[in-house]
Amino acid sequence: MEGTGRWSINGRPIEDYFPSATHRMIITEPLRITSTEGRYDILVKIQGGGASGQSGALRHAISRALVNLDPDLRPVLKSAGFLTRDAREKERRKYGLKKARKAPQYSKR
Repeated sequence: MEGTGRWSINGRPIEDYFPSATHRMIITEPLRITSTEGRYDILVKIQGGGASGQSGALRHAISRALVNLDPDLRPVLKSAGFLTRDAREKERRKYGLKKARKAPQYSKR
């Protein structure tokens, strides 16, 4: 279970996959809060969404994995809000509209 702290996201290092320091900070937050940074190797396959959505999903996945490894970490991660799933989804398209909320242009004459 123990590792060297190596990161591999879709076969690439974290610096290559997420060039933004903000996204890397979001991803590594669960490890920093629980003082387990550099303790585990993290190998990830992720797809879909954008960089921000992927980094949030990866933070959630790492938090859940840490709780599976050590249930004592649950209160710390729960209070930080890392175990709460973001339930937002794309809104469905309604009939009579062009998109979910965009209506056709109104013509008075």
